[in-house]
Amino acid sequence: MKNYDVKNIRFTVLGAGRSGLAVAKLLKNSGADVFLSDASPKNKLLYFNEEEFAKLQIPYELGGNTDRIFDAEYFVTSPGIPPDSEIFLKAFDKGIKILSEIEIAYRFCDAPIIAITGTNGKTTTTELTGQIFRDAGKDVHVCGNVGLAFSEIIPKLTNQSVVVLEVSSFQLEFISEFRPEAAMILNITQDHIDWHGSFEKYALAKYRINLNQTSDDLFVVNYDDGLLRENINNFRGIKGAFSSLTKPGGSVQNRAYLKAGSIFYDAGRDEKIISTNDIFIRGSHNVMNSMAAILAAKRFGINSESIANTLRTFRGVEHRIEPVREIDGVKYYNDSKATNYDSLYVALESFEGNIILIMGGKKGENNFGTVDELIKSRVKMICAIGESRDAIYDRYSKDIKVKKHDTLEDAVKAAYKESKKGDFVLFSPGYKSFDMFDNYEHRGKAFKEIVNNLNGK
Repeated sequence: MKNYDVKNIRFTVLGAGRSGLAVAKLLKNSGADVFLSDASPKNKLLYFNEEEFAKLQIPYELGGNTDRIFDAEYFVTSPGIPPDSEIFLKAFDKGIKILSEIEIAYRFCDAPIIAITGTNGKTTTTELTGQIFRDAGKDVHVCGNVGLAFSEIIPKLTNQSVVVLEVSSFQLEFISEFRPEAAMILNITQDHIDWHGSFEKYALAKYRINLNQTSDDLFVVNYDDGLLRENINNFRGIKGAFSSLTKPGGSVQNRAYLKAGSIFYDAGRDEKIISTNDIFIRGSHNVMNSMAAILAAKRFGINSESIANTLRTFRGVEHRIEPVREIDGVKYYNDSKATNYDSLYVALESFEGNIILIMGGKKGENNFGTVDELIKSRVKMICAIGESRDAIYDRYSKDIKVKKHDTLEDAVKAAYKESKKGDFVLFSPGYKSFDMFDNYEHRGKAFKEIVNNLNGK
């Protein structure tokens, strides 16, 4: 473990979620003076263990942030606190430095890091990349916004390990030294504007993944994303790009692209990796995710046959166009992770038609124009739920059958009743989950439980 000297340095960790708890323990075990604070009450914290923190002698407060948080040289912050919050403004005035959990964990990390960000596709690409490395016999550790916190895996790492890390714009906002050997931005579309303040600030936060990369590091972008393509020459490192439309050119040195229904890789010579029909996970977005993962794998010397074998067998991630069950010839898919219209779009695009769509959630931006064409051409019925159900009904009920439901269970039962052999029941909300559920995982598990309790007709 890298020797980051924190002895007797005062840290306040804001947030007792998984990453906050992990970084508090990592810092305390390394000799730091740590205080943990979370505004939520104890019964709302899934991972907090009072006995463990007493044993570690880490003082803490729950249910509110007192002025004790400012008795620190550093804040380690959770994504729940926006950069213009009163707490941070006061911290800046007091000269307290603000860092994210990934920044702290990086300073203890001996292993090379593959860091993955983007508005959509992060989790699938992170898990797929990890599986490619695992299947190739590498000591790989997948962490970040998916499963384990970065700080949790630090004690397990050796210089033979590889870290595959999903990172968010929230975490990248507060890095200073964080440097991945390979970094990728999968796409940038409108999201989290309320937290960052504007789309421009959101994009700049994503770009920070490249902040400390050197000329020897790999930086990968989606060449089909106009914003990323236009800015590619502004980034550091060896340029990598993937595209479904063209073979990336210009300053790009490592390329993954589509040609005649197959993915090719080129870093000096063209090499076919796999036919898209042989990729197990469905959808054009997963072809893009596969190309991004290929570029990372090739950087670390994994051969094409091994990569292709993983792509043929990788079954995707929970809550992202996840097959749940087939009942009487009707296939049910859980896409609870679709918390915005861009994710809903790629889910709809993955099916040619006969879709009974369950959508809706917490009121937010109704970017109907993103999905209008696909809904009208591929969806036979919508079961609308949540705070947004009235807006969905008003938008689509003139063109297709739309029913409003008070609960997810009512919506699933209605979809079941209306479905016929050959249909797809797709739960792809397009909205955040907080009106009815704790998070998208809670929502997805509820959907799967309801579907698994259905009896055949």
